[in-house]
Amino acid sequence: MNIILIILVFGVIVFFHEFGHFIVAKMNKIAVMEFSIGMGPAIFSIQKKETKYSLRLLPIGGYCMMMGEDGESEDENAFNNKPLLARILVIAAGPVFNFILAFVFSIVLIHFTGCDPARLTTVVEHSAAEDAGIVVGDTVTAINGKKIYNYREILLYMQAENPSKPVTLSIEHADGSKESVVVTPKVDKEGNYKLGVAGGYVASTGFGNDIKYAGLELRYWVKATVTGLRMIVTGGVKNGDIMGPVGVGSAMNEVIEEAKDISTTQKEAVINVILNLLNWSILLSVNLGIMNLLPIPALDGGRLLFLFIEAIRRKKIPQEKEAIVNFIGFALLMVLMVVVFFNDIKNAFF
Repeated sequence: MNIILIILVFGVIVFFHEFGHFIVAKMNKIAVMEFSIGMGPAIFSIQKKETKYSLRLLPIGGYCMMMGEDGESEDENAFNNKPLLARILVIAAGPVFNFILAFVFSIVLIHFTGCDPARLTTVVEHSAAEDAGIVVGDTVTAINGKKIYNYREILLYMQAENPSKPVTLSIEHADGSKESVVVTPKVDKEGNYKLGVAGGYVASTGFGNDIKYAGLELRYWVKATVTGLRMIVTGGVKNGDIMGPVGVGSAMNEVIEEAKDISTTQKEAVINVILNLLNWSILLSVNLGIMNLLPIPALDGGRLLFLFIEAIRRKKIPQEKEAIVNFIGFALLMVLMVVVFFNDIKNAFF
């Protein structure tokens, strides 16, 4: 059952991404040759007009194959014969739909679990925060001049930056007064640098609050994903911290089991599992959206880059040259997928 749930999560995220391409292509009268969820051999397919709808064996992706997307076509409904703006909208629609999905799921999640404003519920005695005059009830509004809204952004900063360096926190006190304080983290018993503060979740106060914090939830995961990518590039993460589909599936399985263990009734277990899967869906949907916007050949970002170059040059890039670059990019992505897959296996069993 856990495996089915995990596959369902991946399937929903991929479906929504490809559906974004599909629906915007149809709106611009672009012929879609195949709309597929999954890769590899087809398990089920049905033909309706010019489009074949397929469900394939491997739940690791999907695609929306459009006429004239990777080659020249004389058909007026081919992708390559549509105006530049229409082509940009079609390619950008996949990642945009991932962000829309994450936003909708965030509304549901926050409605049931609440939100985590950067209001401090604990200040540890004799900690760096207490030394700086911070007290329970204070709200951190910025770190080193950069606005924050969620308590998790404080944790993200401590993970992504040098935690031993002094940090400037903008504080809003419970009485409405504001000030900036410099906090120098202290080393705890385990040898980790800590500010000595904690926050928590508070119940949602209505639909307006749900909408507001859903936007902030989306913002947080975008920020966390971009920060994670930066740390990978700069060498700020360990090999074991990078996960592919197998590693993510294993982590999701552990979370599902934990959600069941802490539940006292079957109904509570079902609700906890659903809410945890929603949280994972938000994380993965945002990750997929951002990763696809990277200017890497064969990804949506790479295709958008070619279209923006076309807009600047006012002339199409030769199809054969673009195809060669995309093929090389696709081959490199396949190599990367194999490397990440074996890294997942090694981390799981060795």
